[in-house]
Amino acid sequence: MSEQEVHDWIRKTIAANDVVVFMKGQKSMPQCGFSGQMDQIFQHLGVDYKDINVLDDMGIRDGIKSFTNWPTVPQVYVKGEFIGGCDIVREMFQEGELVKLLEDKAVPHNKSTMTA
Repeated sequence: MSEQEVHDWIRKTIAANDVVVFMKGQKSMPQCGFSGQMDQIFQHLGVDYKDINVLDDMGIRDGIKSFTNWPTVPQVYVKGEFIGGCDIVREMFQEGELVKLLEDKAVPHNKSTMTA
């Protein structure tokens, strides 16, 4: 696929899912510590997310980085909005900002689980 085709696919995937995590591995078996942390946070919050394994396709692995102009994965999207990588999402979770974002965007989650 061309870069434009990959970007179009990414756009459609993000639009079709409330929460998307471009990660190394899958939510059932993350293949790096940062991806594992993202999975733990979303599992803790009871958020069902779409996982995209960037290790399966170099076009997607490179394409997601050029799509956002963000050099690393994992990358998290909520309701079509790029939120950031592991450090940003972890900090938002610890400060209670991630739950607020999920509430503001009407993403189903476990409301009793506010922070770490």
